[in-house]
Amino acid sequence: MNKEEFDTLNVFGRGEENSAFAQFFTGRSYLNPLTSAGAGKLFFANVTFEPACRNNWHIHHASVGGGQILLCVAGEGWYQEWGEPARSLKAGDVVEIPAGVKHWHGAKADSWFSHIAAEVPGKDTRNEWLEPVSDEEYGRLG
Repeated sequence: MNKEEFDTLNVFGRGEENSAFAQFFTGRSYLNPLTSAGAGKLFFANVTFEPACRNNWHIHHASVGGGQILLCVAGEGWYQEWGEPARSLKAGDVVEIPAGVKHWHGAKADSWFSHIAAEVPGKDTRNEWLEPVSDEEYGRLG
């Protein structure tokens, strides 16, 4: 999917380049916060990945609750949990990620991809960024 077609379908908007978290991504991503962050509030952000962009392996930790939900909005992408096959994603797909699960997500090599990331409230929540998804690992995906 080309950028112009994708921008038409990405109803929540691409937002600004995600420079604050660029060190945890291979390729460029963009962030458009949809709600304001705050204690006890649900936080939603539209995250957009250019083709082949993906985030590093990471874990959402929490002593109670926590995790993340991805609501796929436009384009095509991947989601993978450690030790499991990658799951192909498209607009309309939902991914529920429990706290404590090592995973990554991002765009397919030939498509832009956007999802709304919802942080699940919990106690003692934090995100642990881990190693990048290697070009070799990523290149094996369909």
